[in-house]
Amino acid sequence: MGKRLLMAATMLTAAIGVSGAHAAPKLAAPVKPNIVLIVLDDVGFSDLGAFGSEIRTPNIDALAAGGLRYNRFDSKAICTATRAALLTGRNHQTVRMADLPTNQRTNDMSRDRGELPTNAQMLPQALKAAGYRTYGVGKWHLGPEFEDGTPGNNASWPLQRGFDRFYGFYSGWTDQYHPDLIDGNKALPKPDKPGYHFSADMADHAIADIDDAAGKPFFLYFAMGAGHAPLQVPRAYIDHYRETYAKGWDALRAERFERMQKAGIIPTSAVNTIRAAGDRAWDQLSADEQAVFARYMATYAGFLEHADAQIGRVVQRLKDSGQYDNSIILLISDNGAASEAGQEGSFEKMYRPNKLSFAEQRARIDDIGTDKLQPEYPRPWAWAGGTPFRRYKVWPYAGGVRTPMILSWPAVIRDKGAVRTQMVDPIDLAPTLLDAAGTGFARTVNGVVQVPVAGRSIRATFNNPQAATRPVQYFELRGQRAITAGHWRAVAMHKYGTDFAKDRWELFDLSKDFSESTDLAASNPAKLAEMKALWWREARKYSTPALAEPPEIFAKRARYDDAFTDPK
Repeated sequence: MGKRLLMAATMLTAAIGVSGAHAAPKLAAPVKPNIVLIVLDDVGFSDLGAFGSEIRTPNIDALAAGGLRYNRFDSKAICTATRAALLTGRNHQTVRMADLPTNQRTNDMSRDRGELPTNAQMLPQALKAAGYRTYGVGKWHLGPEFEDGTPGNNASWPLQRGFDRFYGFYSGWTDQYHPDLIDGNKALPKPDKPGYHFSADMADHAIADIDDAAGKPFFLYFAMGAGHAPLQVPRAYIDHYRETYAKGWDALRAERFERMQKAGIIPTSAVNTIRAAGDRAWDQLSADEQAVFARYMATYAGFLEHADAQIGRVVQRLKDSGQYDNSIILLISDNGAASEAGQEGSFEKMYRPNKLSFAEQRARIDDIGTDKLQPEYPRPWAWAGGTPFRRYKVWPYAGGVRTPMILSWPAVIRDKGAVRTQMVDPIDLAPTLLDAAGTGFARTVNGVVQVPVAGRSIRATFNNPQAATRPVQYFELRGQRAITAGHWRAVAMHKYGTDFAKDRWELFDLSKDFSESTDLAASNPAKLAEMKALWWREARKYSTPALAEPPEIFAKRARYDDAFTDPK
């Protein structure tokens, strides 16, 4: 696998929008490492080339070939929760982001407030205190919807949370051709010019930020819109995959599974779990459905390849300026592949029922990827994106939480191209980066006691494949629960409006069952009881209340997403 990744690293990928391509000044590298944190959106565990995908991601693959891949990084299954944990080092319930940001003013100070507290120092704030320049580019989605950036109504905006500069979008998603942009504390007009694409614009600003640091240590938060819908990318990238997905999601998943085993991303003992009963088989689709659905996936693949090209431009800037070797580049996805568009996908508008028949959609198939549509692919492609696991985004199974994680630090990492198998949670990543920078989260800031940090550094794993990481981590989202302790994992499914005591629990032995294929709850009731008790201890430690029904707005969204309701 290492040779394949190194070969992929030599590939050149065309980039669109190179306004930041002036010559890079050669700079003396700072003693402290630069930190580039790349967060992809809705990208599944198997969606990158370095993790077994057929999608061309040569620049990401090069980072993996020269660094490390982690195959047990578990997100919080949804974007805001993961990002809150990632940038604070605390569980998202602890910092009042149990789900998505709030859309209304409230005096509620519970876990469902949807607004980060001011006494939970964030990663950019801690790095700034340690002498770093701090830059953010891309998606934020960590502030109440009612804040508009104006003085007195912008406490959650990036500049008030530790960033020197921020350019991107405030909410959960945006159009890639005409994005809703903010620059600092101001909203900008939507771009409307030929050849514009937001991913390339992001890279331009990231390159400018690297130059702005002028040799001082910097933190760059590069939070891309890819591959969150709408699936929009120039036609040339879609054409790379014109015939690739005619085989369908069932065949694709089998092919990825075989590559992942051969590459050592997953153990040879892993089982490729079966498709959920609620997801349709490819051979059950009509010819029109197959044609349209294949084009959705080709567009998704092209979107990721184009994003990879922009990442390559940013990495090249580090190399050209002599800063690459002492730069930590950490890449993750915020949750599993997205299932929100159900069995039919969304053609004209995201989160809206289709008005056109599949024959009418096929007649307009070349509009997919353009600014005429805001499409989402149908849910079974997300199942393929989560190979070899069950389910997808927002679910508590590994298909919802497990995502790729790659770490590059050429000056330090010796075991290049290796796969690390230790458990890692988003709460561990900020403490790790601060540890590498020679600092940590403050316990008090300006005399104010900070919320305790739950994460722990995994820096020891950089050069020690046996180094211990956290032994236990709990999960909860919209009433769905999970607890991991060593090689055991228990998952509880909850139906909204019912008694939590009646939730159905499953138990998995990850040492023998990497993909959570076989439920051992009935045969090992003592272990399941132990895991359930452990979940309650951890939940009471980090969440107030420990467990509650989600607010109705999120419950409605879960039902619309077809989550937790279809047959097993």
